[in-house]
Amino acid sequence: MEYVYAAMLLHSAEKNIDEDAVSAVLTAAGVDADGARVKALIASLGSVDIGEAMATAVAAPVASAAPAAAGGGGAAEAAPVEEAAAEEEPEEEGGGFEGLGSLFG
Repeated sequence: MEYVYAAMLLHSAEKNIDEDAVSAVLTAAGVDADGARVKALIASLGSVDIGEAMATAVAAPVASAAPAAAGGGGAAEAAPVEEAAAEEEPEEEGGGFEGLGSLFG
């Protein structure tokens, strides 16, 4: 994953994303850069709009938080959970304690 972070860092700094630059960032971070992995990353980024991918990745954790909370299910399972939460009625001002008086006479 650190290889992808190195590419994202270079993109954010508006630097050229090539094998030497990714290797330099990884080395500066104390990571032993594997030349084959760096080369594979650069090859896979050839057709990717990194800015768009980063914007999508920022929005993805928000959308995937509900399935994680629902036990790792898919989006279809998360929808009823979100709907149920939205349908809950707000608590009354008394906080539900108005019935306690009847317990004590």
